[in-house]
Amino acid sequence: MTLTQLEYLLAVDTYRHFATAAEKCFVTQPTLSMQLQKLEEELGVQVFDRSRVPVRPTELGKDVIAQARVAVAEFKKIEELVKVQRDGISGELRIGIIPTLAPYLVPLFITDFIKKYPQVRITIQELVTNTIVEKLKLELLDVGLLVTPLHDKTIVEVPLFYEAFVGYLHPSHPLSDLKEITAEAIDPAELWLLNDGHCFRSQVLQLCNRAKDTRNVHLDYESGSLETLKRIVETQSGMTLLPELSVRELSDERKGMIRPFAEPQPLREVSLVVHRSFLKRKTIEALRDEIITHLPEGLRERHPVRVVKIK
Repeated sequence: MTLTQLEYLLAVDTYRHFATAAEKCFVTQPTLSMQLQKLEEELGVQVFDRSRVPVRPTELGKDVIAQARVAVAEFKKIEELVKVQRDGISGELRIGIIPTLAPYLVPLFITDFIKKYPQVRITIQELVTNTIVEKLKLELLDVGLLVTPLHDKTIVEVPLFYEAFVGYLHPSHPLSDLKEITAEAIDPAELWLLNDGHCFRSQVLQLCNRAKDTRNVHLDYESGSLETLKRIVETQSGMTLLPELSVRELSDERKGMIRPFAEPQPLREVSLVVHRSFLKRKTIEALRDEIITHLPEGLRERHPVRVVKIK
């Protein structure tokens, strides 16, 4: 059994296609297939069911692959230790971040991070939570920035800050006369929501105890963008809930449509998330420190009194 064979094994599991795996490993498909066959013969088990399209691991193969990921990751940590000592913080950093966080958090830290670590090549993808977690497990991402807790034993969560929910109300909305709002006072029929798949939608449903759509208007619009929800409220009616970072850059007039929640304010926990056997430790620690340094005043010191769950 060789490290190269294990890397080929992981590539096939990641891409579920022998030709694609061979391309990513910079070898020919016959070479990759031959090495995997040798590995299976040595182990005396069939790791992949080749009769299925896309190819899938057998039940025992899943356990073999899981252990192979640990073994390869531990070996790569040796290379990483030497590389950091020799070159400092450098190389590629692949970040996944949820869409309700990306446009508001990334601009706060990314410019200074690039200036401070010019040898790091950064790739950022906006993805929903489930996709980020899946890509972390497949080693297609190095780190995720998303909302937690996720209660997944295969990943490590490092809380960064706690962000408050706020209401964003059309001036004609009955609650706009109040200085503060409560979840109990919100009429679910007048609440604009994000599409399914967004963790923020799940939290809003939890917070407002809205089990299903009860809208009683001529327009039913569920969006994938917080910015679209803002425009709908401004031009139509009703209200939506937003995370506080998304309202920092509003004009004074539009800030007049914001209503904070009464204490204790509902919060969402924003975390840096990595796979349990993650690599690039020094680079990810640098990312964490840079984000925390650039947070607006108040977010760093806030205590998690009322964290809204993700359903």
